[in-house]
Amino acid sequence: MKIMNEATLETMHKMNLLGMYRVFKTSLESGKKEKCTTDEMISNLVQSEWDDRQNRGIERLVKNARFRYKASMEELNFKIDRNMDKNQIMRLGECKFIDKKENILITGSTGIGKSQTASAIGHQACYLGYKVAYYNTVKLIGKLKIARADGSYIKELARLERQDVLILDDFGIQPFDAQGRSMLMEIIEDRHGKGSVIITSQVPVNKWHDVIGDKTLADAILDRIIHQAHRIELKGESMRKRNLNGEKSSTKQEAVTTA
Repeated sequence: MKIMNEATLETMHKMNLLGMYRVFKTSLESGKKEKCTTDEMISNLVQSEWDDRQNRGIERLVKNARFRYKASMEELNFKIDRNMDKNQIMRLGECKFIDKKENILITGSTGIGKSQTASAIGHQACYLGYKVAYYNTVKLIGKLKIARADGSYIKELARLERQDVLILDDFGIQPFDAQGRSMLMEIIEDRHGKGSVIITSQVPVNKWHDVIGDKTLADAILDRIIHQAHRIELKGESMRKRNLNGEKSSTKQEAVTTA
């Protein structure tokens, strides 16, 4: 029996049935004496394999997204007054906006939590099985310029188009040049009606025409971005500044207590 079980474990591992492998191996090592029917055993093995593949799939999606921040919906702070509607954020966390090919625009001053909010929604999308790609906008345009020079531009655009959600962080932190405007137009045009975009920006939406630069292209780009987009306009004090002040206060308090 022992030899047969070892052979079964080896076969499971070779077939990459890692969920089944771990459960069966744990069961053998624990020396459990409980009896279960054949149906129960099969059900347990299959469910374990399903759960394992789901988890590995989520890990792969999160890794491929290349988020700048590790964030989750549970970590978002709704207690601080930042003009963040919890009901709106939770609804967006259901990711129905992705199925509807809708966009999300998150604006506010530096340090207010725009990137964290976008990343949290992006992580949630990965957990639900959607493909997400996170980019700093300036770095993405720079990458595409290099791709155009080395002949991989079409391939890079195709990869972006395959994503269910494209996150463009720090949009408008630098004005677009003519080539950057053209590339932005291609990205947005490829995604229009096919995939969602989440954009974070320190610049208010009504100033994006100036950032893009060319009125005709700006009209075309913004018409595709803003139409039926969900807007989150964060306000208040910088979270980074608040956290820093909190750490300083805590340090001072500890020093007083120690003294």
